[in-house]
Amino acid sequence: MGVETNMDKKYNGLNSDTHRQSASSYQRHGRTTAIDDHSDLQVLKRIKRYLLPKDFVISQDLLDEIVAGYDIGDPLADTLAADGIRFAKPLQQFIINDRSAKFDTNLIDNPAFNALTEQFSGHPAWFDPKLAHIGAVAYRRYPLMLIWLLRNVALMAGYSIPALSLPLIQTGALMHDALPRLMRTYAYILAVSEHPQVTAHIANGRKPIDQVLAIGSEGWRQSIQVRQIHTLVRQNLLKGKGNAAKGVIPSADQHHNPDGSWNTIYWGLPINQTDMIATHLQFSLLIMRGLRLLGARISPEEAEGILHLWNLASYWMGVDLERLPTDEAACWEWLYTYLSIQQLDFKMGQPLAKALHDLPRQLMGEDNRRGRFVEMVNASVTRTLVGDDIGDGLDLPKSKIRFGVLSSVPILFALDTARQHNQAVAHKLEAFRAKRQDNMNWWLKKNDDYYK
Repeated sequence: MGVETNMDKKYNGLNSDTHRQSASSYQRHGRTTAIDDHSDLQVLKRIKRYLLPKDFVISQDLLDEIVAGYDIGDPLADTLAADGIRFAKPLQQFIINDRSAKFDTNLIDNPAFNALTEQFSGHPAWFDPKLAHIGAVAYRRYPLMLIWLLRNVALMAGYSIPALSLPLIQTGALMHDALPRLMRTYAYILAVSEHPQVTAHIANGRKPIDQVLAIGSEGWRQSIQVRQIHTLVRQNLLKGKGNAAKGVIPSADQHHNPDGSWNTIYWGLPINQTDMIATHLQFSLLIMRGLRLLGARISPEEAEGILHLWNLASYWMGVDLERLPTDEAACWEWLYTYLSIQQLDFKMGQPLAKALHDLPRQLMGEDNRRGRFVEMVNASVTRTLVGDDIGDGLDLPKSKIRFGVLSSVPILFALDTARQHNQAVAHKLEAFRAKRQDNMNWWLKKNDDYYK
């Protein structure tokens, strides 16, 4: 079914030529729906009711900007990948002056490599390390909530959007190796939010960092590595090398071209500017909102700091800074607009959702009661914070005591209140946080040299 045919059906019966022209300006891709197609989606209703101004209307300029971003990848990194250059290691070696490593001197004359070198050699003028530190401390304060929200809100909610889930399915990511992929993602958000207080007592010989996202820090290193991975995945999908979706989701013409290559007319580029911003908001805005809903006291300054922290991480991962929303209010407007026009396909996201949902019993045993309980808690977090419609669409179980997750609200709120007013309580809570964080890093301590 062609894009124009879909549009004709959606707007059949509308007599306004102006409406048709306005709609067609942003419905240039098959993945884009009309702005009112998902108006009954619970998450959109909640955003509109509680987080947007009463007089909010979707901006045509923002619509056009979001859709234009579908066709833009990461020009600098894509240029290097087109020449067969893997830039992550040489870039790190060149910037930190690792003279013991072999370095391709031809890269010094490469304009794209030089531009990346300039971007990663120092912090941009707009970056405020004190504000980022405030955000990192708040982000890291609740380790159990952090992985809950990463797994059951940030990742699980994204699986309902095929434009985000299809690249993961095509590459096999978060499906065939769900635990390693989840923990690597978890490791990245830990690296981004690493700050001097949490590295002051490291025991593996590493030097503590002097500021958040310092040059040479693990967050800096992983941002470069993730950027290269995204670039390689983008290039491989465009060439038709990602075929893990065969036998997993129904074959359809819009998924790929006849030669197996990525269908850019329908989807835009894989891992494009717009979808990278959506991912940025999954890790920053949605996790921050989830923390607040679960009872955490996140101050306006801490919220600004969390967004500021992720602005730098996203900038390092190749997102055009001019496209990032500037504050929390703008972030909600951007996310509401983005979600309003995304084609939803729960069938496509179900294999990813199942792989993530089934992890506890895979680790603890199929007949393990604790594993089943953890799975029900995880599904309850998704249903409570994201919505039953998405939970039903992803085929997540529904527990009779699902709202029990909200029992954390008065507990976390009371602890946060005590922390703010009693230094002794604050120290005890920090010690508990550090111990809990260490326990939750069990897989990383076993498999990742940095966390050993």
